Amino acid sequence: MTTGDKNELMAAALKARENAVAPYSEFAVGAAVMTDEGEVYTGANVESASYGLTCCAERVALFKALTAGKRKIQAVGVIARHSGGPMPCGACRQLMAEYAPNATVYVSDSEWPEATRSFTVRELLPEAFTGPRE
Repeated sequence: MTTGDKNELMAAALKARENAVAPYSEFAVGAAVMTDEGEVYTGANVESASYGLTCCAERVALFKALTAGKRKIQAVGVIARHSGGPMPCGACRQLMAEYAPNATVYVSDSEWPEATRSFTVRELLPEAFTGPRE
């Protein structure tokens, strides 16, 4: 991934953050996924009074790409106002391990979006359970 691609990804995640629906935590998160073809799909977190129904920004973006027929994800960007950038939760890590196992995951604080940290999915969830594959 080029620096330009990474900057595009993080800019899309920052813009997506504006659409977060976080009335309970007030913790707005934006995410973007980039396919191998360079297409970008975005998402923001959506909270529910029944917390278990809340959906993270990463999953929203990933689900949008998957339901558009995209299966090759090269990068995931996540951004929120959090020192060092917000780290994906376990559920997001599991879905990335299944559907974006070769992706690079970038995280940034929304106050300093140019300062990104990067991880492989395998670093975030080593020895992930991905079920049987044919």
